[in-house]
Amino acid sequence: MIRLRDISLPAREDGEDSLRRVVSGILHVSNGALGELKIRRRSVDARRKNDIRIIYTVDVDEKSLPKIPHSANVSRAEEYEYIPPRPEKTPETPPVVAGFGPAGMFAALVLSEAGLRPIVLERGPDVDTRARAVETFWSGGALNANANVQFGEGGAGAFSDGKLNTGIKNPRIQYVLHTFARFGARENVTFEAKPHVGTDRLRLVVRALREHIISLGADIRFCSQLTGIRTRGGRIRAVTVNGQYDLPCRDLILAIGHSARDTLEMLEKAGVPMEPKPFAMGARIEHLQRDIDAIQYGPFAGLRALGPADYKLAVHTRVGSAYTFCMCPGGYVVAAASEPDRLCTNGMSYSGRGGENANSALLVGLEPSDFPYPGALGGMRWQRELERLAFEAGGGGYFAPAQTVGEFLGQKAEPTVTPTYRPGVKYTDLGAFLPEKITETLRLALPEFDRRMPGFASRGAVLTAVESRSSSPVRIPRGAGRQSSIAGLWPCGEGAGYAGGITSAAVDGMMTAEAVIETMK
Repeated sequence: MIRLRDISLPAREDGEDSLRRVVSGILHVSNGALGELKIRRRSVDARRKNDIRIIYTVDVDEKSLPKIPHSANVSRAEEYEYIPPRPEKTPETPPVVAGFGPAGMFAALVLSEAGLRPIVLERGPDVDTRARAVETFWSGGALNANANVQFGEGGAGAFSDGKLNTGIKNPRIQYVLHTFARFGARENVTFEAKPHVGTDRLRLVVRALREHIISLGADIRFCSQLTGIRTRGGRIRAVTVNGQYDLPCRDLILAIGHSARDTLEMLEKAGVPMEPKPFAMGARIEHLQRDIDAIQYGPFAGLRALGPADYKLAVHTRVGSAYTFCMCPGGYVVAAASEPDRLCTNGMSYSGRGGENANSALLVGLEPSDFPYPGALGGMRWQRELERLAFEAGGGGYFAPAQTVGEFLGQKAEPTVTPTYRPGVKYTDLGAFLPEKITETLRLALPEFDRRMPGFASRGAVLTAVESRSSSPVRIPRGAGRQSSIAGLWPCGEGAGYAGGITSAAVDGMMTAEAVIETMK
């Protein structure tokens, strides 16, 4: 296959016919003789609002070409094929994976492909049972502490936009993307520059992938929480499940996610080395999606080829750094609590991204030196405190405290956006409970964001707090071989402080499983 890069189409002319016509011209062949095009990447270039372009990378079968043109944008296509490693012998004691979010799921997949029949412990239920529990909670029902936006099959990523773009560079990313497509995501996740699955479709993918892993011999146990570890001679020997029974264990992949606070406390008591790490907190900001489209795409707003617009902003102020994160076009702000009488928010979109509002986390970077509590779990305890204050500021019942951007900046303003958070919001002063580091940084950052993206700091936009679970405030150190100093303990994913999103967590899970297999050679 021959790969052609940087093929530029006007946004209004995007489509297969236009793409074939342009590629035919570049390669000097007729459209009929061209053969099949394989799209490898598609992105939107909106830097010039009067000339938005769609940029493609495509592969073409060399057999259809009379000759290969000499160009910096034309090269041989390099295919990546992931082949899971295999152990030289299968141990009598199967590896255990704690957590069935992206890291745990892909670790279990690699172990299963290697014939190791892992045991997977997931504290929450299967994704369908979990979805019903979450909908009950959002509708005003009781919080289920083990079946919510944070816990259950699929992890926190299962109730998000299902964004698969990542800042890491690793060839395994292609395997992850193609695995999602293989099990039910749309094919375009393999080539879009900013791929997303959508919360609704992601549940189908998670279910299908789980069934595949089970077919390979894995033992997946739902409602089974890791509640203890037993060591001897500096090595893992067994794990305790639900405080009720022990499993022999020589290799424990710890993929617990960024919200398993009780598990972190158990590990600290068990003597597992941990340390505080930087993380971020803030609020969710909501605009009308049509306003974001107009800001980003100008006269092209609403064009089907472009879809709902997104954004990404970051600024350093004299107080601290602020940035947007997990932007959800056509999405919803959701109740993401996992502990009673504490409140936090997250964002999600369905696959069609058809909601009236756009939302994004608006975060402030925090260092361990900012934490008011000492120790490895100091950041976690700060999270808990702010979530309790947010719950109280909302008046209880998991109503979220909210404020217009105008009021937050000291100006009179009525909301021009209907908040999507369920069960509802209570308008109040966010500065009454958010730390000064967060409020002052955001008050300095919002005008700068508005300068870069006019309309972003619209007075009627709505802030909903608190956004506290963007990443883990804890890291579980591991050596060059990816093990903790306790032999057989393999920390990975977001909960261990080594990933920041679905794809990076999945890759980290894969590499950790590979490291486990390597010790069996």
